Amino acid sequence: MSVQPVIDHLLARHAAVLDRLYAFLRLPSVSTDPAYAQGMQDTRRFLLAWLNEIGLSDVKLLDGGGQPAVYGAWLDAPGAPTIIIYGHYDVQPPDPLALWKTPPFEPTTRDGRLYARGASDVKGSTTIAIETVAAFLAVNGRCPVNIKLFIEGEEETGSPSLHAIIERYGPLLQADAMISADGGRASPTVPTINVGARGLTKLELVVRTAEKELHSGRYGGSVRNALHELAAIIATLHDADGAIAIPALMDAVRPLSERDRHDTAALPFDEAAFVADIGGIAAGEPGYSIRERLTLRPAIDVNGMWGGYTGSGSKTVIPDEARAKITIRLAPGQDPNQAAQALQAHILAAARPGVAVSFEAIGGGSPASTLAADHPLVQAATRVLRTSSGQEPVHVRLGATVPITAIFKETLGLDTLMFGFNLPDEDVHAPNEFFHLASIPLGLQAWPMLLEELGRFPATAFCAGQSRFDRASKAT
Repeated sequence: MSVQPVIDHLLARHAAVLDRLYAFLRLPSVSTDPAYAQGMQDTRRFLLAWLNEIGLSDVKLLDGGGQPAVYGAWLDAPGAPTIIIYGHYDVQPPDPLALWKTPPFEPTTRDGRLYARGASDVKGSTTIAIETVAAFLAVNGRCPVNIKLFIEGEEETGSPSLHAIIERYGPLLQADAMISADGGRASPTVPTINVGARGLTKLELVVRTAEKELHSGRYGGSVRNALHELAAIIATLHDADGAIAIPALMDAVRPLSERDRHDTAALPFDEAAFVADIGGIAAGEPGYSIRERLTLRPAIDVNGMWGGYTGSGSKTVIPDEARAKITIRLAPGQDPNQAAQALQAHILAAARPGVAVSFEAIGGGSPASTLAADHPLVQAATRVLRTSSGQEPVHVRLGATVPITAIFKETLGLDTLMFGFNLPDEDVHAPNEFFHLASIPLGLQAWPMLLEELGRFPATAFCAGQSRFDRASKAT
């Protein structure tokens, strides 16, 4: 059965798809701020009605104790693979509001762009995915694969209750593979396939040098200053060339293969423009290109440092306590817990005698994810992008972290293809976030082709790993 009628149907409904996306974007689904609780609830009702309307079954909320996920299924393709389609309905806070040119929750179109919080991350691509399933059911009465839609509500807060959702609903989420609407394209001109992402771990460092804040006139020059000590510790994390100076952390990083370097170099990338576009200063580990550093090498970053007096005017004090939030982006093969432990050990060794060091909010991270180049998901995406673009797609990795890919691999044995249509320039998480309108018809053509290609594989071709629930059932 040709997929073209489904594509024609979607393109003919472009205006209706855009209206649905506008309605989705008007819902202020900020998961990080309790002030938006009503917006989160309204968004879940919107999604439940949408999935019921398009003809999915078993539509319901999956509650793990936090923000529930929205679920719906179509499972009437015996022998065909079962694919989870992932998206998330939560978005980042819109702050600072004063920097938005138009209201963040009132979608606005200008210059070929759709501006709204969540337009790029990731309501635009999620809408494309849902509308694709709807079109198959409307045109053919069936899908080429079995479908389980899983729309998460906590991606922007690190998916804190995702493990609980999987523990509670694991059998319901059994599948052969997953396609994520999150992840995006790496280039507007070169077709790319995401075959992995860096991992992440984090901690908060606390440095204390006294029992209380001190007068700098009475004590200055005679006692240690917590901010000075914190700065001295932070300065030891990298060497003078910008490389991470923690052997115990770097020893676990595997050398780049010829394929790694070939794939990274295959994507056109202007290093000077990359830095100049943000008014930045180039830095990083010598011997690697910026793309290699961004996607295949670890990075340690201080996300915030504070202590003492930071208000207006002057207050002549010596801080007794200083703090820093630190994250590590992990390379393939690194264990999040081991990396966090190596960082802690280094910091303790770097602290001067008498300086008290403690750690909070340790770990909670995810390892890097990798999708094999010959996986059916990659084979299908390659055929789709080659056909739709007339170019050979390039394999790329993300420098960011998509926790669900590692979590679903660990707990459900599923590999994930990231097949979103957002682009790197869309000011994700920043004021004036937008989605290129030209990406919508591209996605409405590529997603049906991808599901059709996946339907050509038998379920056994995916060789999904054994899930925790399979192991449990065999153990009993």
